[in-house]
Amino acid sequence: MYLVYSLLMGLAALLLTPYWLIQGIRHGKYLSNLKERLGLSFPALEKLPSARTGAIWLHAVSVGEVLAGVTLAKRLKEEFKESLLVVSTTTITGQALARERMPFADAVIYFPLDWAFCARRATAAVQPAIVVVVETEIWPNFLREASRRNVPVVFVSGRISDRSFARSQSWLSVAGFYLRPFLKDALGRAAGFWMQSEKDAERVKALGASPEKVRIAGNLKYDLELPKSTPLAEWLEAELARNGRRPLIVAGSVVATEEPLALIAFGVAQGEYRKALLVLAPRKPERFDAAAAFITESQRTYVRRSSLSVPSPSGQMTGGNETQIADDVTVLLLDSIGELASLYRLADGVFVGGSLVESGGHNILEPAAFGKVAVFGESMENFAEIAERFVAAGAALQVGSPEDAGVSWIELVRDPERNGRMGEAARRLVDESRGATDRAMEAIRTYIAKEQRAK
Repeated sequence: MYLVYSLLMGLAALLLTPYWLIQGIRHGKYLSNLKERLGLSFPALEKLPSARTGAIWLHAVSVGEVLAGVTLAKRLKEEFKESLLVVSTTTITGQALARERMPFADAVIYFPLDWAFCARRATAAVQPAIVVVVETEIWPNFLREASRRNVPVVFVSGRISDRSFARSQSWLSVAGFYLRPFLKDALGRAAGFWMQSEKDAERVKALGASPEKVRIAGNLKYDLELPKSTPLAEWLEAELARNGRRPLIVAGSVVATEEPLALIAFGVAQGEYRKALLVLAPRKPERFDAAAAFITESQRTYVRRSSLSVPSPSGQMTGGNETQIADDVTVLLLDSIGELASLYRLADGVFVGGSLVESGGHNILEPAAFGKVAVFGESMENFAEIAERFVAAGAALQVGSPEDAGVSWIELVRDPERNGRMGEAARRLVDESRGATDRAMEAIRTYIAKEQRAK
């Protein structure tokens, strides 16, 4: 079974090679971390003691999982002081954010590609006592290698989206004779699945996980820590006060082809508030230039974050040469990683991207934790439960078009009492839903203690 899977993975890699080469040349993707993903070299691990054993390996595929795992990572580092904490990601943006949000980790690396030799080299390099996977990124060869080494793999805050489950069911209907026993074997090698909801628990069992290994433990994303204020946030707050640039609209995690829609929504708000300012934050760095082109095409004047001269904590000026936001600038293009969350605190209106196009949406909990009313589109499959819960509680607004998003911002700014009431409901929902980290820690303690007794 695993041989067929590996051959199919190899075929897929061969077909995707031209795309990877193009993306690597254009944007520095894939090629820059290929050695790590093949398990050939881990510079961050080479700096650690050679006699190390028993590391805690926390895997968070990308930005959303990294943000969800920050509190858990801190707790792991605080409680298991004698163990090294190794954090892995799959994406470049996730890697950058992990380094920025988890400076206490002993190493941050890229997760290996799911070929047996890659998984073997990576696990030999990390030497984990346990692997903790945030959400549910299932890699059969990695699970098999961890099982061979008697390393428990625990999935926490597990989630299987509507789209992923439907896709898996389609494949099972076509090749179930092969996939069902294969998935059952792969999932059977995991130590446990601590899922976000009853629906997620039933889905992972339907895919082949043993019922006795499945628990419902909640969503780590609710346990997020509010980010500390950044030099950019403090500078922007002063700048808004200086020139009366309100309302401030923050459009975060905007994905490819969604940038023009965010600009259309902002245009509606501008019709009512001529001094409005938009912070446009593309989800991925490779979209920075494309977003700039869309802003120019919309005949707006913009400034890039990278061109701003912002005081650092030490008082030195960092960045570019722009010391103020000119009166004719209507868009601040956030071409940086790790600064978006701190700007939600300043926002009068919020848009969470990946939702006005068919992308599945992004996490609305960061603005909600600041007491901000998230506005998002209809594509929220990746966060369906959270979105439904917040909308039902009057703590967020779901819209069908960019024009509706613009109108929503106008109505919220016009009615501060309603805005405050909805924002407080959002903050309360976040606070009431915390606790998944405690349950995850309890599970991890149990697995580590079990492994120690076995030795």
